[in-house]
Amino acid sequence: MLRQNQRFLTQLYMLADLLCALLVFLAAYWLKFYSNILPNIKTLPFSTYLLWGTIYSFSAILIGFYLQFYSPKRRKNYSYDIWKIFQIQTISFLGLMSMLYFTREVHISREFLAIFFVMNFIAISAYRYGVKSILASFRRKGFNKRFVLIVGAGSVGRSFYSNLQQHPDLGYEVVGFLDDYQTEHTPEHQHMKPIIGMINDLRMKLEKAPIDEVIIALPLEAHAKYAEIIEVCERTGVKTLIIPDFFDLLPARPFFDNFAGIPLINVRDIPLDELSNRILKRWFDIAFSIAAIIVTSPIMLFAVIGLKLTSPGPILFKQERMGLDRKTFYMFKFRSMHVSTDRVSDTQWTVQNDPRRTKFGSFLRRTSLDELPQFFNVLLGHMSVVGPRPERPYFVHQFKEEIPKYMIKHQIRPGITGWAQTNGLRGDTSIKDRIIFDIFYIENWTFFFDIKIIFKTVLKGLINKNAY
Repeated sequence: MLRQNQRFLTQLYMLADLLCALLVFLAAYWLKFYSNILPNIKTLPFSTYLLWGTIYSFSAILIGFYLQFYSPKRRKNYSYDIWKIFQIQTISFLGLMSMLYFTREVHISREFLAIFFVMNFIAISAYRYGVKSILASFRRKGFNKRFVLIVGAGSVGRSFYSNLQQHPDLGYEVVGFLDDYQTEHTPEHQHMKPIIGMINDLRMKLEKAPIDEVIIALPLEAHAKYAEIIEVCERTGVKTLIIPDFFDLLPARPFFDNFAGIPLINVRDIPLDELSNRILKRWFDIAFSIAAIIVTSPIMLFAVIGLKLTSPGPILFKQERMGLDRKTFYMFKFRSMHVSTDRVSDTQWTVQNDPRRTKFGSFLRRTSLDELPQFFNVLLGHMSVVGPRPERPYFVHQFKEEIPKYMIKHQIRPGITGWAQTNGLRGDTSIKDRIIFDIFYIENWTFFFDIKIIFKTVLKGLINKNAY
């Protein structure tokens, strides 16, 4: 039922957003002028505020429609919604401020407008999260299904089927496979959906079954059949998606570029290649680091005194690490070991019961307090708050030969914490597993992903059982 009324649902979303904005307007108006919580000097009548609030709300709907916020996005995650809502509300707010300037409406409360903007963003985000959760629950129970037919029962098609089964909240159900080599595939994969015909049966299957999407998962040698399959799908009005046979070489979100009129797949496009994303991340790094240095200054003073009283030597330990674009820098830490030569510290791993460490240094390492000076690295531009952890050049040259894709991590700034670390990969853990998480972070970066990692770092605690 829901699947057949997507246009109605889109209109319902738009109406719900509009009603939510108007309800938030009333709440913001009460908070500003009637709650006695804030100064409530009112120089304009309610009707004027209602007029501008309505203009703002309708502008947000139009901008959302233009930014395709109301298009079907079953496959999009919640962070996509949050980012779109923030974009829409920001553009609408700036547009409203411009209109107020040109109409010379100088007496309207800017404080009210700021409250309205913040409350509107929070309210729409919250109700959208609720709707998304409810829809995901319905889909897991078998409602609001979309039916998929996979053309190709080889390794590519089977991999797609297996991955799809891990996401029941998306509400996709595989009708079956079409493949010309049925005897090679059927005995080995009885647990999967059956092969229900050959590729030439596609038209008949589309006419008889309620299929929404066809996934082409054929090997490269079957490239000649693609045009005919796509033509059959388009004649019956069914969407077609292609999984390239080399999909395992592509990033999670491949980017299509255009060069000399020819479409090209960018094998390693990353969000932080965009200037706007880099600026956003850099400004956040600076603001967060300054705040962190101020808040943790008593703890850093405690560490300085503890180091001075417990062992001779410098307070800070500087070690060469490889960072953005494979350039080296000196990373700062509170010294946790007895003074040794650079050759030893740069080429040896720290092990359990390492005789080089001091008692107070062991405490600093276990609690991750030795990492606090790295906020100064962030201010200097060597590091980011969130990113792949940097490694010593000596080990980088070893790992790049042993671990595929290891050097990809150097396409962005290294971080104090990262996606791998918040998933337990800290200290003496698998380098290969860390790289998998680091590449996922690089390819899927968003501002809210950084916020999530920071929260996970704080909530899981800073105690590191693998820190020797």
